Amino acid sequence: MSDKRKRTIYQSIISITVAVWATVMFLFLPACGSKEKPMAAAVDKKDSLPDMKTTGVTTLISDSGTIRYKIITEEWLIYNQRNPPFWAFEKGIYLEKFDSVFHVDASIKADTAYYYEPKKLWELRGNVHIQNQQGDKFDTELLFWDQTKEKIYSDKYIRIEQIDKILTGYGFESNQQLTAYQIFNNTGIFTVEDQTAADSTKTQN
Repeated sequence: MSDKRKRTIYQSIISITVAVWATVMFLFLPACGSKEKPMAAAVDKKDSLPDMKTTGVTTLISDSGTIRYKIITEEWLIYNQRNPPFWAFEKGIYLEKFDSVFHVDASIKADTAYYYEPKKLWELRGNVHIQNQQGDKFDTELLFWDQTKEKIYSDKYIRIEQIDKILTGYGFESNQQLTAYQIFNNTGIFTVEDQTAADSTKTQN
């Protein structure tokens, strides 16, 4: 092989080598210069999907072998893999609580509800309305019902309508039967007639 041909082949090899290294450096340097971005943890399907989904539910629930509650809901989701596990009623719930002789202690409605089964704790949200056996009506936006402590409570605004008067305030606590309760920060006490007249005036205006 002539010297001229050897030089041509050698120059071609050098050109190819330079081109390859230039490409490698072009791809590698930006990666080295940029900070490594933390990657989010992969979302486990168990974290987002319920273990059970039931629609159009009307059911009775027992506690210690005795029927205590009736639940009516459009959708009931159960998340057993969450910490803590819970039930979700995100399309509204109507619940009745029974006493020992199957009389309704209280009826409860809410736009959304969550039940944390290990703690026996209900969290009721959005247009929460409760009526006890005496006919007293309770309205608030957030309410907790702790079955273990046999207590119902809230730190939000609450309106309680009794037979002859209406109580309003912030912060509330009651027994499970809603027969012994108190408002911590009262904002008003009105007779039912006065409140009705005030509401009528607002409607006319």
